[in-house]
Amino acid sequence: QVQLVESGGGLVQAGGSLRLSCATSGRAISTYAMGWFRQAPGKEREFVASVTAFGVNTYYTDSVKGRFTISRDNAKNTMNLQMNSLKPEDTAVYYCAAGTPNYYKRYQRQSDFDYWGQGTQVTVSS
Repeated sequence: QVQLVESGGGLVQAGGSLRLSCATSGRAISTYAMGWFRQAPGKEREFVASVTAFGVNTYYTDSVKGRFTISRDNAKNTMNLQMNSLKPEDTAVYYCAAGTPNYYKRYQRQSDFDYWGQGTQVTVSS
């Protein structure tokens, strides 16, 4: 089992920055893929970014490319999402996720991940 706890959410003005963190416990995550998803009010949960084991590959949804950066620190069992140039449309609850190793997974779908955090609210005001 892997437990995930997000932190770093809050209220920020458009154009500002936030750094989300995901702390993990229960099992070393070095071989797990890690990802961020978000869910805005009235919308389905959507993929934001993911990083494969040991940080070999990263993936981003088009709307955040060039603004968000995902990173991981396996020694500390943590993952981060640096969010710059935030827009009101980035407002959502952000969820951290971990996926067990699987060569065939691209880790861009909810079904690719096995463990989830409770979420942290990000609100971007215009």
